[in-house]
Amino acid sequence: MSSVRLTILGAAQTVTGSRYLVENDKHKVLVDCGLFQGDRKLRERNWERFSVDPKSISAVVLTHAHIDHIGYLPRLVKDGFRGPVYCTPATDELVKILLTDSAKLQEEEASYAEKVGSSKYYPPKPLYNREDAKRAVELLRTIPFDVFSETVTGFKFLPRQAGHILGASNLTLEVGGKRISFSGDVGRFNVPILHDPQPMELGDVFLCESTYGDRLHGEGDLKSELLSVIKDSVARKGPLIIPAFALGRTQTILYLLSELEREGRIPALPVFVDSPMAADVSVVYRKYKNLYDEQALKASGLDSAPFGTAKSIMCRTTEQSKEINSFEGARIIIAASGMINGGRVLHHMLHNLPNPDTTVLFVGYQAPGTRGAAIQNGESTVKIYGKKVPIQAHIQTITGLSAHADKNELLKWLRSCSGTPEKVRIVHGEEEVAKKFATTLQTELNWKAEAAYQGEVIDI
Repeated sequence: MSSVRLTILGAAQTVTGSRYLVENDKHKVLVDCGLFQGDRKLRERNWERFSVDPKSISAVVLTHAHIDHIGYLPRLVKDGFRGPVYCTPATDELVKILLTDSAKLQEEEASYAEKVGSSKYYPPKPLYNREDAKRAVELLRTIPFDVFSETVTGFKFLPRQAGHILGASNLTLEVGGKRISFSGDVGRFNVPILHDPQPMELGDVFLCESTYGDRLHGEGDLKSELLSVIKDSVARKGPLIIPAFALGRTQTILYLLSELEREGRIPALPVFVDSPMAADVSVVYRKYKNLYDEQALKASGLDSAPFGTAKSIMCRTTEQSKEINSFEGARIIIAASGMINGGRVLHHMLHNLPNPDTTVLFVGYQAPGTRGAAIQNGESTVKIYGKKVPIQAHIQTITGLSAHADKNELLKWLRSCSGTPEKVRIVHGEEEVAKKFATTLQTELNWKAEAAYQGEVIDI
């Protein structure tokens, strides 16, 4: 029996940068290859020398297609990684879309930094470019749900549906007679589109996410909460701007809007999806009906459902995006990025935040240090394109739209799983949240749980 070692390279006491290295005496396999996002200190980690020579890594296995789980992959390739990258079929298609977009953003940010002279380096360079992303997606290989697949000799992975976004999985790894379990990002129960998180068999070591491990989303009805926000916005005859991640959150919102409109509970409003990536992702969502829950599968047979309304407009070009500003009256604008860090939503914020008839609806987590967090926390101004923009808009939040399980849902999922892990490390949560959830697992499940720390090495 060979020795097995697990090293925590990211998502330790933070919700970003998921990277876990598993190695035996022959191979190194990286589980997730995420980008650090958020404040400057976190983002600077992306520029640090990777702690393992990328050329020495035999393979990468991905839990799902969010950038904090896949976004460092082109840089790993740029620095010499050439092995296969394994994921489920839907994740494969989504990764191709997201990495291309991420590389474009990296190039644009470097170009802008050079233009305004905001970088301490000259000329500023992107972390990676579109050619690096192209080479990364060429390495993608698919593995099916619910079957053990051998990625490299001696490493067998079993993905199960995690209910987080399309194609998302939790992973069971068998290597050297040992079993390591990765929760991935755990989704919610009884929410639109996807199946509930599927149970897994927990191994000797278990890494569990804890994004919302210290709080509850509330028991309010999602559609009713969204309906209330829309009615208030319609009464003000202004825009309802929803900063939303192009992957997952946008499709959920469109699904709910479609239901509300079909039920006659809202008028047929213009709905602008101002994101080429969200439009592409929605195409993938329509394709993988085999991953839908029963209700979404039924809705998929309707003409405009489940990811569109009577007046939905997918804005792919810059010209289409600019035309949105010429519209007046009640309207809904869904635009990336979800934390207002970049993308087209910045232009809508610049034009509409000073308007008291505007409503801004947050539907996801806002990481500390982001513009979204500043606006959500009641700041009077926010800086956009170098300008201080006054905030006069109505600010609303719906937490129930999160794609992450809350504390009780995580416990519900864990109780559905089989096996008792010898060691549990809490990952993908802010420091205090991770520590609190570790304590929760000690109390509720009598597990030896601890918050993981960056660089932690676990011999198994």
